[in-house]
Amino acid sequence: MAGGKSTPKKDTALKITGGQLVRKGQILARGLEFFKAGRNVTGRATLYAVCDGKVAFIRKKTTRGRPRTFINVLPA
Repeated sequence: MAGGKSTPKKDTALKITGGQLVRKGQILARGLEFFKAGRNVTGRATLYAVCDGKVAFIRKKTTRGRPRTFINVLPA
C-alpha cells in the first residue's frame, strides 16, 4: 500500500438470504460477480434494494445460454 498504510478488507459476501424481508436501500450482496440485479434491485458490484419487500433468487439463462442467478425484491 502507498505510504505504508493498509486499508481494511471490505466484506464481500451475500448479505441477505432468500425469503428475508428487506427495506429500501439495504445492501443485498457486495463484491460478488455471479449474482445479477433483477427486479427492484440496482447496482453492479454492490446490489441494493429499490423498494421494501421479500428477497427471491431466480436462476435463468441469458440470451447466450449461460445460467445466471438474479436477485429480485418482491414488493410487500
